[in-house]
Amino acid sequence: MLPRVLSSAPSPALSRRRAGAAPTPLFAVLALALALALVALCAPLAAGTAHAAGAERHPARQPESRSAAERPVAGGRLDWGIKASFQTYVTGPIAGGSWSLSGGAATVGENQFRFHSANGGYDPDTGALNASYQGGVHFVGHQQDDGSYELDLTISNPSLSISGQTGTLHADMRSKERGTGRVTESSQVPLASVDLTGIDLTGGTQIAVTGAPTSLTAQGATAFAGYYQAGDPLDPLSFTADSQDPAEPEPEDSGNPEDDEESAPEETEEDSGAGETELADAAVDWGVRRTFREYVTGPIAEGSWELSDGAQDGGALFRFPLAEGTADPEAGTAEAEFGGTVRFTGNDLDLTLGAVRVTVADGTGTLLADITRDGEEAASDQPLVTFPAEELAPEDGLVLLSEVPAELTEEGAAAFAGLYPAGTAMDPLTLALAVSEDAELPPLPDLGAEPTAPAEPAADPEPTAEPEADEADDGGDNTPTLIATGAGALLVLAAAAYLFTRRNRRAAPTADPADASANSAEEPATSRNDEETPRS
Repeated sequence: MLPRVLSSAPSPALSRRRAGAAPTPLFAVLALALALALVALCAPLAAGTAHAAGAERHPARQPESRSAAERPVAGGRLDWGIKASFQTYVTGPIAGGSWSLSGGAATVGENQFRFHSANGGYDPDTGALNASYQGGVHFVGHQQDDGSYELDLTISNPSLSISGQTGTLHADMRSKERGTGRVTESSQVPLASVDLTGIDLTGGTQIAVTGAPTSLTAQGATAFAGYYQAGDPLDPLSFTADSQDPAEPEPEDSGNPEDDEESAPEETEEDSGAGETELADAAVDWGVRRTFREYVTGPIAEGSWELSDGAQDGGALFRFPLAEGTADPEAGTAEAEFGGTVRFTGNDLDLTLGAVRVTVADGTGTLLADITRDGEEAASDQPLVTFPAEELAPEDGLVLLSEVPAELTEEGAAAFAGLYPAGTAMDPLTLALAVSEDAELPPLPDLGAEPTAPAEPAADPEPTAEPEADEADDGGDNTPTLIATGAGALLVLAAAAYLFTRRNRRAAPTADPADASANSAEEPATSRNDEETPRS
């Protein structure tokens, strides 16, 4: 590589300049330089102003405003239909499938699933929320010859993570991949993005939001077995969460083993569940039948239900508390009476179930109840459903049969006036029998307090012809704006001067048209050759 030898002969470019091309006016150069300097000066000032304005309007997003104390969340519900068209597809003629609920999940309204028992933390200063809910829904469709399903998807235990005006819905997912049939099981997959634009969650004790838009995430699309793509809209989401006062610190351990021994209750033969034992506590949880509850509250019956005498509503089930009873876990027998009454009313409907009783013997349990129809007693101690109860082994003093299948009896079919035939699968039943004093019953699904005025996402703002003055003119320093305006004007003037000069230069006559065409074609190369750089 040899250095380029500079020739003393004038280059074509220099000849063209001497032939009449006017130099760039000095004022254009000065204007351009001044404008660039002003832009450089106002950029950090404008950025600082924008940052300050943002901090003023959205203080919850500033890290320094986060509160050190977080309030615990205990109780609340999450209502979400996942995707209405997916439900229709699953139960329609193509997939020919169905869905079922588990873990105390319920249905509410049209095509919505209700998850329960919110648990987590909430920061009232920033509105940050982390809440986990319980319950699951299982979709199946496209049954194969071997009885399995090509479509097999379970979504359970959803949780919300919210910061500012955005949130993410996570869930445990179990899905079967389309085509391969490979089963994937993942915990707390980021399933959906939640848009909370216009919602302020700060400063409250009960959080309640209704109709927040959701969309499928990339991870959710994968977990959804490829049925939908990332970004696809999902059903709106509604949720509540009840925050509590911060828990008091627990007393420290004394370190004296004798203190612990004195406070520990002595276990007796009766407490251990050996032989027939009088029940310390008990509960039976049963929702009758999901489709029956939907019929009661639907457009045909247009009704409701009412609980009394100690019965409790768990969303997808009713809890009947113990009145009295005994159990013999070794013999596999139990008999218990429960309090509580549930009354269903609606168009041409008035049905009451009360005086619930449960018996267990020979591996089978039976739930009985008094039936009142239209205000008159129709049957007493009527067997309604049977359920499997093959083993009554206590654990930590508790005999628990959780969500066992229940089947309608002949007498039960008569109690429902032939609405369902004998043998119909009713809602699963949970029976909890405490055979020791320190045994704890499973918690009832906690739906939280009834929301008084749920927050709704703000509608998209209508476009305006002009920006609103009071948003920008807040009494702050307008210097960066004025500088930017002046700099922009100078840039426009400099650009105009430069273009004017270029136009005059191109329009200037040349000595030889052929030379002009040659110079025009070789201009980029000539410009490069003017640089004093090595040339190969």
